[in-house]
Amino acid sequence: MPVSGLGPYDDSNIFARILRGEIPASRVHEDEWVLAFHDIAPQAPVHVLVIPKGRYVSLADFASQAPAAAVAGFWRSVAQIAQTLELEAPGYRIITNIGADAGQEVPHFHVHIFGGRPLGRLVARE
Repeated sequence: MPVSGLGPYDDSNIFARILRGEIPASRVHEDEWVLAFHDIAPQAPVHVLVIPKGRYVSLADFASQAPAAAVAGFWRSVAQIAQTLELEAPGYRIITNIGADAGQEVPHFHVHIFGGRPLGRLVARE
């Protein structure tokens, strides 16, 4: 059971199906820790999703259940992907949405990498 309180992992979620190769994705990077691919509905010129290879619903679930090497490998891969996409110098944003209030649409922990244009300040709406 995930520690996040979001419920059990759903093996039929779209990211699990992408990881299993059942659904195609425009892959940017893959290693032993992550799969990264372009978002099908990009919110910026560069919009890449990075998902860990494992059954994790949230950051809390990932941080507490994944081996330390997987957690470190995930974040190192995120940084490497941003560098490979040449986002380091101009700047980029990493966002993860956890739970319904944050707008998490897929119950598989993931981060979004946004870049390719000035993103402006991130301001929460009321």
